[in-house]
Amino acid sequence: MLKMNEDLEGALRVYLQLLDVQEYFEAHEVLEEAWHPLRLRKDPLANLAKGLINGAVAFEHLKRNRPQAADRARRVIVSYERYKTLAAPNIVYGALFMEACEKIELLKRQYSPVFEGV
Repeated sequence: MLKMNEDLEGALRVYLQLLDVQEYFEAHEVLEEAWHPLRLRKDPLANLAKGLINGAVAFEHLKRNRPQAADRARRVIVSYERYKTLAAPNIVYGALFMEACEKIELLKRQYSPVFEGV
């Protein structure tokens, strides 16, 4: 497993790598480590990071395919949907945030029946 990282840039890079290999729970964990300091200092990037964390969690629910997985995924993806528009080229690590959102959008398309109407 890739090392967790409290550094936001490093965490985003690891998050992207983990999404690529469908390690959604680990992706969530790595980004959550970097999110905690953002949240504590009320950094504007905290909401976007939290949305991406929840995006990964949504796909972990689907990957595990447990009862109610689709319902849980739809509930969790709402946070991502609320904050994804904050990803822009002019923010700190904007390119990485935008790439992460693109990956979540690609996953949503792969699971389109689950996310129709969300």
